[in-house]
Amino acid sequence: MQNRGKILISALRSAAKRLESKGTRYQWGHMGQCNVGHLLQSLMGVEDFEIVRYVNFEMEEWSEFANDYCDTSKQNVDDIFNNLEKFGFDRKDVIHLENLSDRKVLENLPGGFRYLHRNQREDVIEYFRSLADILAKAA
Repeated sequence: MQNRGKILISALRSAAKRLESKGTRYQWGHMGQCNVGHLLQSLMGVEDFEIVRYVNFEMEEWSEFANDYCDTSKQNVDDIFNNLEKFGFDRKDVIHLENLSDRKVLENLPGGFRYLHRNQREDVIEYFRSLADILAKAA
C-alpha cells in the first residue's frame, strides 16, 4: 500500500476515535465539525475553524462544493479537494461520506448492510471505521 493510502486509513480511524470523545463537537451542518470536516481535521491536521476559513466562511454542504468543484478556479476550497484527491479521496467519495451512502461501506458494517443517518455521531463513527477497513483490505 502506498503511504498516501495508509495516511487516509489512519485519518479515518483517528476521526472515528476523536468523535468518540465526549468533548468533541459534532454538527452535521457545520463545515468543520461534520463528517467531511472531521476527516479533514485528521488528514490535514487543522482545527474546525481553519476549515471554515478555507471555504471563506460559506456554510454550505460539502456535497454542494463537490458538485460545484472546479480545479482551475484556484480557490481555497479547491486546495482542500486537491489535497483529498492526493490521498485517493475524490468528489464522489466526499458526497458519499457526507451522506454515509457508499453501498460498499454500508455492506461492510458489523452485522451486515444497513442504512446510516448522516447526522448521527455513532453512525459516522461506524462509517469511518468501515471505510478504513475496506481500504486496509484492498492494500
